[in-house]
Amino acid sequence: MTDLDLTRFEALSFDCYGTLIDWEAGIADVLAPWASEQGLDLTTEELLLAYADNEAAVAREKPTLLYPDVLATAFRRTGDKLGHVVNDEWAGRLGHSVPNWPAFPDSAEALARLAAHYKLIVLSNVHRTGFAASNTLLRGDFAAVITAEDVGAYKPAENHFRALETLRAELGVHHAALLHVAQSLFHDHAPAKREGLASVWINRRHDRPGWGATPEPSDEWSYQMEFISMSEFADAVDKAFAG
Repeated sequence: MTDLDLTRFEALSFDCYGTLIDWEAGIADVLAPWASEQGLDLTTEELLLAYADNEAAVAREKPTLLYPDVLATAFRRTGDKLGHVVNDEWAGRLGHSVPNWPAFPDSAEALARLAAHYKLIVLSNVHRTGFAASNTLLRGDFAAVITAEDVGAYKPAENHFRALETLRAELGVHHAALLHVAQSLFHDHAPAKREGLASVWINRRHDRPGWGATPEPSDEWSYQMEFISMSEFADAVDKAFAG
């Protein structure tokens, strides 16, 4: 990990779910009552761990499937893995839950502060309507939003980042002036490294062991700076620009 001159960047690209929106809380809000109904004595972390690889597998196998269907299919596979059926009602409940997922408390305020210094771009593994609902919480002034629905694939596939490369050229931003900001080493920092992008790790799980709803990365990853929250990152940016 190295220090960056944060003033040399002109645009920030963000992962949304896990970084700005608390997707683990949103997923757990459905998985936990289902597990209770099934009589499963599992912690939230154990449920997220059981779920993580299933979502990644569905996204990899069916890259054009809309995110609500990815969620529903991954939930059914998780039930199979745990030896309990996930019926259509429960699968649909998770599939349509994205608009109910909470924003992290610091996200909206941090985005507003960062927008004073950079163009803001979203690279998200959800569908357009799902992100639109989430942005009512974030209130982000984004120059562009790139979703899985737009590119026909899910991160860590290269599609989002290739679309980002085209977009940053259209915005007049040099490759070296684009900084990727994300929580997931698996979904974001590994492909950012492949694409030669500098990145900042927002380590939302700094106070919890394990990987949660995100698979452990198998590809090589890196990042240049680490912060435990968006507000801490925004503080560092404000300080850098203040000189």
